[in-house]
Amino acid sequence: MSRIGRKEIPVPKGVEVKHDNNVVTVKGPKGTLSTPVVPGIGVTIENNVVQFTRSNDEGKMRGFHGLMRALVANNVRGVTDGFKRELDIVGVGYRAEVKGKQIVFALGYSHPVVYDIPIGIDVLIEKQTHITVTGVDRQLVGQVAANIRRLRKPDPYKQKGVRYTGEVLKKKAGKTGAK
Repeated sequence: MSRIGRKEIPVPKGVEVKHDNNVVTVKGPKGTLSTPVVPGIGVTIENNVVQFTRSNDEGKMRGFHGLMRALVANNVRGVTDGFKRELDIVGVGYRAEVKGKQIVFALGYSHPVVYDIPIGIDVLIEKQTHITVTGVDRQLVGQVAANIRRLRKPDPYKQKGVRYTGEVLKKKAGKTGAK
């Protein structure tokens, strides 16, 4: 039995979980999220607890068992607390600012880089160099943060670029080597 899949998901107060037509819908104070259920995975909702079962013990089905539980648990956490990723912009003259539903970056290129903010994501920029991406969908928050990081990946030689807060980079010596 899957260790993750057999764990129960407690449903907090103010959160409503429904299972209709192979879709689990989670509704809470911050929004509504839905996840399609993989065929062969059973969902039971009783006494404010969600449990998942599987039809057989094939390798793929065992993997889907844990996956479904993790996705719905992320939905429950997202509609109650939300998710957050933080990024730092490092480099002389590197900065960002929000203009409407777009972020305009100055990242050392000859032109400003414009990034459209997707629906359901909030972006807060502090001191022009610290970006906070928040939202209810964990997958979307992580993808937006990865897309922003991809605009100017951290350079291992000069340590410049967009990086996650707390990300540790290995500094490389360069051509001259150690003297």
